[in-house]
Amino acid sequence: MSSRRRTCPVCRREIAVVAGRFARHDPPGARGNGDLVSCTGSRRQAQLDGVQPSLDGYVVPDFPGQLPLF
Repeated sequence: MSSRRRTCPVCRREIAVVAGRFARHDPPGARGNGDLVSCTGSRRQAQLDGVQPSLDGYVVPDFPGQLPLF
């Protein structure tokens, strides 16, 4: 199963998001001297996209707290 991908805010590459953070990745382009260098966007907290408006057709109300059971 593949992870969801989002655009890194630093290098603009499509990167997998795991547990709310961008996966470790190299910056775009070829390595000049062969050193491994991570992009500064690696392991950065990923912003949430949109809020899910409904769950199985039930629209979640805008107030916080426990929902009624019945």
